[in-house]
Amino acid sequence: MAMGGKAGETFTEINVTPLTDVFLVLLVIMILVAPLVNQTVLKVDPPQAPSNQQQKQEPEKGPKLRVEVGASGVVTLNGTPINPPDSATIQQAIMAEQTKTQVQDLPLELQSEADAQQKYVVAVMDAAAGAGIKRMRVLPLKNNLPGI
Repeated sequence: MAMGGKAGETFTEINVTPLTDVFLVLLVIMILVAPLVNQTVLKVDPPQAPSNQQQKQEPEKGPKLRVEVGASGVVTLNGTPINPPDSATIQQAIMAEQTKTQVQDLPLELQSEADAQQKYVVAVMDAAAGAGIKRMRVLPLKNNLPGI
């Protein structure tokens, strides 16, 4: 069936009306969904700058956990290497330190080299959360910083 042309002539033009309809429907869907995507589920409060009174206070004294993550994948807890450096083993070591000191809310100081693999740092954070650690500081290793 030829449409609006001479008999025997083939129809070679594309009908853009259905294509335009599809694009308009997609545009309407995007306009309706865009405000919903902008809402975040996880609310994170940014850290507050310490006041002058807080800066003058001396650093915390008492027992604390010091975890170092090396570039070679070595994870140490208070100077003792943890093998294998996975989340479960690190959590057991943290819980053993909590039991030894009889303090459940020990502050944890996590220091890592600049070249350390992220999976080891995340494993330490996961283990600390599993052990109930509420206070954690993440710092670079001082021997890795130029000029220190």
